[in-house]
Amino acid sequence: MDRRRPSPIPESSPRESTAQEFLQQYRSRSLLRFAAIGSVDDGKSTLIGRLLYDTNNIHTDQLETLAKDTKIDTAGEPFDFSLLTDGLKAEREQGITIDVAYRYFSTEKRSFIIADIPGHEQYTRNMATGASTANLAIILVDARLGVLTQTKRHAFIASLLGIPRLLLAVNKMDLVDYAERPFEEIREQFADFATRLGISDLRFIPISAMRGDNVVAPSARMPWFRGETVLEYLENAYIGSDRNLIDFRFPVQTILRGPDGQRSIAGRVASGRLRPGEEVMVLPSMRRTHVQSIREGGKECDVAFASQSVAISLEDHVDIARGDMLVRPNNVPHIADHLEAMLVWMTDAPSETAKPYILRIGTRETRARIQDLAYRVDVNTLSRESAVSLGLNDIGRVTLRTSEPLIFDPYKSNRGTGSFILIDESTHDTVGAGMVIDRLPPHRLREQDRGASGANLHPQDGSVTPGEKEARAGHRAVTLWFTGLSGSGKSTIARAVERRLFDAGRTVTVLDGDNLRMGLSHDLGFSRYDRSENIRRIAQVARLFNESGALALAAMICPYESDRALARTVIGEDRYIEVFVCAPIEVCESRDPKGLYRKARAGEIENFTGVSDTYETPRNASLVLDTEKSSIEECVARVILHLEEQGILSLSG
Repeated sequence: MDRRRPSPIPESSPRESTAQEFLQQYRSRSLLRFAAIGSVDDGKSTLIGRLLYDTNNIHTDQLETLAKDTKIDTAGEPFDFSLLTDGLKAEREQGITIDVAYRYFSTEKRSFIIADIPGHEQYTRNMATGASTANLAIILVDARLGVLTQTKRHAFIASLLGIPRLLLAVNKMDLVDYAERPFEEIREQFADFATRLGISDLRFIPISAMRGDNVVAPSARMPWFRGETVLEYLENAYIGSDRNLIDFRFPVQTILRGPDGQRSIAGRVASGRLRPGEEVMVLPSMRRTHVQSIREGGKECDVAFASQSVAISLEDHVDIARGDMLVRPNNVPHIADHLEAMLVWMTDAPSETAKPYILRIGTRETRARIQDLAYRVDVNTLSRESAVSLGLNDIGRVTLRTSEPLIFDPYKSNRGTGSFILIDESTHDTVGAGMVIDRLPPHRLREQDRGASGANLHPQDGSVTPGEKEARAGHRAVTLWFTGLSGSGKSTIARAVERRLFDAGRTVTVLDGDNLRMGLSHDLGFSRYDRSENIRRIAQVARLFNESGALALAAMICPYESDRALARTVIGEDRYIEVFVCAPIEVCESRDPKGLYRKARAGEIENFTGVSDTYETPRNASLVLDTEKSSIEECVARVILHLEEQGILSLSG
């Protein structure tokens, strides 16, 4: 049996260069993490072993052990390559992979970390943990068997974990005589299924892991395939966009004190980047300060990127502790005591809705309960099933309530701040791993809250009626709901109207969107659900002002028609007056009083209305004010005239 090693790639060993040269070469390589996934005996471990062997990443002693352990007839091939990764005794005895095996190798272009993921459905939890940090996944399919239920299951879990790239490696092509037809049938079948998963980058390569066809070198036995090899794909896959460099998130791990007594905040940058001198906000306290310096490995650095472990010194002495988070003031994550997530259950004892668990997200811990189990996913058929609990390896959509607010992002936009684990309080075992979907939609949250406590709540009427309050104030109590793009002039007009009415002796107040977000809605971000919840809260406040006899002037962007309809319902049809403050986006952007458009164009603000998010033009506005053509004084006069024409007040009497 020929045991000579092929050399498709020039060897690069530290023994052939100085240690300094080798380390410099190693640092210049990018790092790609990938997971090899597939059904039992589809050849995952063999593929990884072949990659290691053909790229000269196996030491001499490993080769000797491999030669000794190879007992099967490999029909001309030197080794049983699966033995390089199937390290557990139980795995070797059964010929399957049970635990997640990690291997490391490098080529001249890139370094790699491989996770050999168990294929059997009873090891779903292993797959969830092993593939959670992968840049891409390779799913192997036996060319003789085609796309199995297990294949679909693995693809679903990969998409659930947010893996952005998927390579379907059709293996064992040597057993179908390297024919093109079986490969094309598998590609068509899987491509149709994958359209439901939202995989942004899907590739197909026919291979024989045992023979090495299309693994490192192109196969002469499949001239009909002109695509790249597995290694070429791994070396050239662009992963620069995988790191979130916009949303700065720095979970605080510990507080350090130097010899001079100066404090610094140590941790790992979860996403984004930061430079000395930039302004940051401490969550959940909302305190603002500036970065004085950043140090990595004891040396000062000009910028800190995602995945770097650094120590940050702040200009001001602010109260900060482990579990807090540094963010940018205009780009904050969710802060809430509830979240909705996909949860992978990882223990034999079933989940319990009444049982308290410890939830750990980043460096923050709190007690949590599973408030609701919406459904369990049949990972073989992708269908949703009703369930009262989750068992070992089950995946379900849950709502969690926590004893104190958490700081988090949706998993799809930020893996580092969107993933968590649940821990059993009594055994300290990890029982679940979750991926945050987003905040619970406000209407569902309110429904659940009403179901839990609504029976014990009873509205109370005051001794003074709203009509009596309006009579004393000398006007009807209504809400003018100013909506429009940022920079259109909403707040400016609302405050000018407030001054005009106040000077005339009327009871009036302005509800400004920014001011309310700094207090009442400080825990909300700018997702669709957060915007809706913010509007609901403001509408409730406006209603309370109206019931007290005051005129309320609410000024905020409120870009969605459904949210304006919600505000109309909460406040009441007879008290809601919609005022559309319009101006072309070019005009609003030229004004840019807060510099928000500039930041949005630079990618520093997500979901910014008019740039990266839509504004739905009001269809039922009572009044339209064109601030491009009309002055502030003219707009104020039109508002006052409209109020007088509607019989709400009279300033002439």
